Amino acid sequence: MTIRHPRAVFLLSVSCFVVLAGAVVLAGTPPLDQTVREALLAAAAPPVVALMRVVNLAGEAAVLAPGTLLLYLVFPRARHRWWIWVALMVAAPLAEGGFKLVIGRPRPEGLGLAFPSGHATASGAFFGAVFYLAGSLPDPARRIVRALAVVAIVLVAVARVVLRAHWPSDVLGGAALGLAMASAAALLHSAGESGRSSR
Repeated sequence: MTIRHPRAVFLLSVSCFVVLAGAVVLAGTPPLDQTVREALLAAAAPPVVALMRVVNLAGEAAVLAPGTLLLYLVFPRARHRWWIWVALMVAAPLAEGGFKLVIGRPRPEGLGLAFPSGHATASGAFFGAVFYLAGSLPDPARRIVRALAVVAIVLVAVARVVLRAHWPSDVLGGAALGLAMASAAALLHSAGESGRSSR
């Protein structure tokens, strides 16, 4: 079993990214960005911030690089056309870095560029791949793994705002970009599986 509508996920994610990028380019910092950021920061008690520092690791290369290798152990179907998942995790930060340079939005605090969030892009790509590959698992494992993948993407996005590294639109844009790339990889992988089964 695969994602039911990977093409729809791809189109929705791309559309979301384009809308957010356009809003950032045209409006700089949309008013809703400031409102949501202030609400999240106000709710971030010290224990929450400490937890978000741990969650933040799920968007870092030091965790996701070995995590990508783990995909091959956990999901046998990932070994077919294995290069797709390696390419996804290499392409995601390259795309994010390129868009950062083109859009040039500053971070809310500190130095560096903000849109899209690199952590959110990486987690969207990795956990989007997990969501797709989990389609081969039996229930209820499939549902549990997919739910955890979605929660991981959301938590990494929230962590980046709570840790004062990004605006909310940065993390939404990053998650959308990562999911778009994961969906494209899933479509490519599905096409390869269909080709193998028709031989």
